[in-house]
Amino acid sequence: MFNKVKKIKISEDFDGQRIDNFLINLLKGIPKSKIYSIIRRGEIRVDGSRKKPSYKLIKGNEIRIPPLEFDERSKPKFIPENLINSLKSKIIYENDDFLAINKPCGVASHGGSGIKIGLIESVRNFGRNYRDCKLVHRLDKETSGCQIISKKQQFLRKCNEEIRLGRSFKEYLVIVHGEWSKNKKKISSNLLKTKNLKGENYVYENPEGKESISKFRVLMQSRNLSKLSCNIITGRTHQIRVQTSSEGFSIVGDSKYGRRELNKKYNQFHRMFLHSYKLKIPNLNVSIEAKEPNEFKKILKFDETL
Repeated sequence: MFNKVKKIKISEDFDGQRIDNFLINLLKGIPKSKIYSIIRRGEIRVDGSRKKPSYKLIKGNEIRIPPLEFDERSKPKFIPENLINSLKSKIIYENDDFLAINKPCGVASHGGSGIKIGLIESVRNFGRNYRDCKLVHRLDKETSGCQIISKKQQFLRKCNEEIRLGRSFKEYLVIVHGEWSKNKKKISSNLLKTKNLKGENYVYENPEGKESISKFRVLMQSRNLSKLSCNIITGRTHQIRVQTSSEGFSIVGDSKYGRRELNKKYNQFHRMFLHSYKLKIPNLNVSIEAKEPNEFKKILKFDETL
């Protein structure tokens, strides 16, 4: 990518961002250890001066980057055109700052851990104006629904701040095994994240974990299933999946925290029944809704026939 010295002028979008984070995002394919090494050795210059990795960029700064060799394995991957077109058709809303996509079940938010292509890699291939897009938040691969993607670094920082301060609203639709009590309206537990033998995230209740709070409301019930609305107050990894399972009401189709003997009755639906329904960030005028998937209605009707 950089076979000779390159100079980059910092725009307003990156004003206030740490130089190490800026370079990590810019120099995809260069190991982080290499990036920190060239910063510390002074090969990276800002307005002609050496800077520490923690230096916060200022609009108008000029960064000098030396010639660099990229890892061949990190070259952009081929994205099938049918996947790009399919995701474009799932756009719910778009403006100059962000786009919102109704992410299909089975598509990862990003590549990694054995997944070559994710949603964000595909979006960056929508066209020239999408090359620098970044995820505002993540959804599990098997979760469908609202996924917000930032087009501008400045908007991303604002979103991160609002979410960190608890000024966002996330509502999920979920179908669980069993008859959920209408009196069970709130679950508060401590969740600890670890890795399983496959190197995947695995979460369980543990007193040393982070406080995790979810609010539930029963929407509908069939013979063996309950459809719930869930508002997550905290946003921990696998929060809804672990909390419902720990209460004895695992999510239909959840192969990690669910029970195989219960799930197999509904295998014909080929999905986990967790959907990101609404996402709001009021201070940024963000209000997105991804309509309920047809399968959520079909499975309740099907359950009445069992």
